[in-house]
Amino acid sequence: MARYSEAPTVEASTLVNSTPETLWPLVTDMELIASLSTELQRVRWLDEGEAGGADGGASGVAFGRRFEGTNFHQARGEWCTTSSVIACTEPRVFSWAVENVDDPTAIWGFELTPTDEGTVLRQFAQLGPGPSGLSEVIARMPEKEERIVEYRLREFRAGIERNLAAIRELAETGRLSEQTQP
Repeated sequence: MARYSEAPTVEASTLVNSTPETLWPLVTDMELIASLSTELQRVRWLDEGEAGGADGGASGVAFGRRFEGTNFHQARGEWCTTSSVIACTEPRVFSWAVENVDDPTAIWGFELTPTDEGTVLRQFAQLGPGPSGLSEVIARMPEKEERIVEYRLREFRAGIERNLAAIRELAETGRLSEQTQP
């Protein structure tokens, strides 16, 4: 069982019949990621005028770029976060830290690894260790910390698996079916 302060991580991967170069614009399109998510509702790129403009499209993604995410969870309601791109090595690694880069509430990212069969697409999410809404819940019920963390990691994993299936489908067919939409 994991504790929040240990920054537990969950991940999943899938083999995509595509190249990293084809997948890169999909995994760096935060508006697409928001459209696939049940929690991340909207994204607005900050830092206008830097790294390709405020639209944040694939040409605008760069190390240090920031975006505001509007989130919703039934247990918490709506809240906003600011995230910073902490890794951007085209077309291999894209990740962002939520809130404080030095003590993030979460880190999310994608890794793309070419193979003879296509590309292994991996997405990961790390909880904490910085303070968040989840750490506030844990502070109120410290005896339930491990169950709270495990539940949240299961939610993250379900979202990651949905993202990977949708991105694979988009890369391989150019469209999304009803099964891969939230």
